[in-house]
Amino acid sequence: MQEAVAILQKYWKHDTFRPLQSEIIQSVLSGKDTFALLPTGGGKSVCFQIPALAQEGLCLVISPLVALMKDQVANLADRNIKAIALTGAIRSDEIIDLLDNCQYGNYKFLYLSPERLQSDWILDRIKGLPINLIAIDEAHCVSQWGHDFRPAYLKINILKTYFPKTPFIALTATATARVKEDIINHLGLHQPAVFEQSFARANIAYMVFEVADKFFRVEQILTKNPQTAIIYVRNRKSCLDIAAQLNSRGFTATYYHGGLHAKEKDKNMQAWMTEKVQVMVATNAFGMGIDKANVKTVIHIQLPENMENYYQEAGRAGRNGEKAFAVLLTSPSDIDQAQGQFIAGLPDKTFLKTMYVKLCNYFQIAYGEGIHETFLFNLNHFCLRYNFPPVRTYQALQFLDRQGVISLSQEFSEKINLQFLIPSKEVIRYTSLNPNDEEIILAILRTYPGVYEMPTAFNLALIAKKSKQTETQVQTVLQKLKEKEIISYHAKNNDATLIFNEIREDERTISKVAKYLEKQNELKKEQLKAVIKYVSSTTSCKSNSILTYFGEENKTNCGICSYCITQKKPSKKSDALDAKILHLLEEGDKSSRELQFMTQNRAEQLIPILQELLESNQIKILPNNKYTLVK
Repeated sequence: MQEAVAILQKYWKHDTFRPLQSEIIQSVLSGKDTFALLPTGGGKSVCFQIPALAQEGLCLVISPLVALMKDQVANLADRNIKAIALTGAIRSDEIIDLLDNCQYGNYKFLYLSPERLQSDWILDRIKGLPINLIAIDEAHCVSQWGHDFRPAYLKINILKTYFPKTPFIALTATATARVKEDIINHLGLHQPAVFEQSFARANIAYMVFEVADKFFRVEQILTKNPQTAIIYVRNRKSCLDIAAQLNSRGFTATYYHGGLHAKEKDKNMQAWMTEKVQVMVATNAFGMGIDKANVKTVIHIQLPENMENYYQEAGRAGRNGEKAFAVLLTSPSDIDQAQGQFIAGLPDKTFLKTMYVKLCNYFQIAYGEGIHETFLFNLNHFCLRYNFPPVRTYQALQFLDRQGVISLSQEFSEKINLQFLIPSKEVIRYTSLNPNDEEIILAILRTYPGVYEMPTAFNLALIAKKSKQTETQVQTVLQKLKEKEIISYHAKNNDATLIFNEIREDERTISKVAKYLEKQNELKKEQLKAVIKYVSSTTSCKSNSILTYFGEENKTNCGICSYCITQKKPSKKSDALDAKILHLLEEGDKSSRELQFMTQNRAEQLIPILQELLESNQIKILPNNKYTLVK
């Protein structure tokens, strides 16, 4: 293990391993198949990266997410370690070159999706590579009871045939006992060494509060804990709205969602990482590769889809070991809203087939064609054309993406077409009269000589670079030229890039994957029930509830969660406040703000009492977000 420690020091600048990392690395280096369950922040990547660097040859890493692959390859490159990712957008001729580099170019890591293994020619090339280790990341995807099941993972075990003496390591952050058993069986791991780190995070106070005014409570939490925070929301609009509200109330906040341009994602991320802003408001697109140790608070203001996602997102708090808070705010309507979003919109086989056929027609793909074709895709436009419900359509697209039928890349893209409408001499005259616009216009004319004759595809970033201006400045000039009817200018935003991974076969395509659909729908229902049980329970420690979900037993309460706080013996002062609240509610229904004002107590004094009264069923929250006595 001395060499492993030396590699850790050289590339990661650390002197010691995190819990279980050393034992897992030793298992891999001894040639054993290994299963590693390390919760979020446990350092899974190091467990296969260091053994790979300690040996001659190449590590094959199978991962389901393009963004995760890109992130890990970039992190390795920053450490001067050579790595390649075969993502979906790469053409076949480029793949050949990249695989040649793996064979002859001293590369140490090859990342690819499990779907790539279904291409016989790629599999044949991989057989000839000097592979020293096969790592299966996000291994819960191999189980039909895993929250991101992908059938392509079931075929990974074919690599056992070609590399019988090469150790496999399966890694995941969230697996129940049933999922763990599936992973070991489906991957064909031979007498694996099993390492499981406890899901317990002793420094995180898991808080669930039923509140009348969520934004008011968020303000209170962020004021009390002014350190770095994350607020998870359900959609892009909420990202913008909550961030704007926070900024207007004197907090510093930015936002992150899957629809942002890469540059804006990076800018917002850096502002938060460097603590120029306190709060990151984000959808669940935010998380991969986030390594910020001092996050004090993670707040969810809507119910998560499942406990796996919640545990991972909440677990981004307190990685420095100091006390941190994972707060989930609920209101009476949340359960119905979650049912509507996550369950009511689940597609059945009939809808899935109809949607798939219309999708092919939408892009004019003929029967038997379409494989590897790429299209820009606007979900709302597609749903409007065929009168499809957006939520169900999106669920169906996500299902087809997980099955490998399509690849849906939720990245912002903008397609611009531009043409000059006036003669070149008039354009020159305009630039002489408007010298501030000259550099941008000249950059366009030099880059696109045919821009007078026809609408021309336009690269905003390229023109900004050539003219030494910002993209915003270029857009401002384009808008001005359009208003003066000097140019025609059309910009179309698209939600996603969509790639067809198979030829169109309609019934055969859908029948092949529909057998998984019913089981996945049932799993989603079970998972949401577990979330509802977690937020609704008033009789158990929240930390223990999470451990129980993941198959751990712990009879000792954490002492710091929202349940445990209510179990502490109340002081006489608390008893008096309890009585005062009940007396005020006898006079009429009141909001938390009204109660805070009328009792002249701070929020941190009032909140536990309200929570206790709610859990003892003495008061309840009305649909108008006011508290009332239970009659």
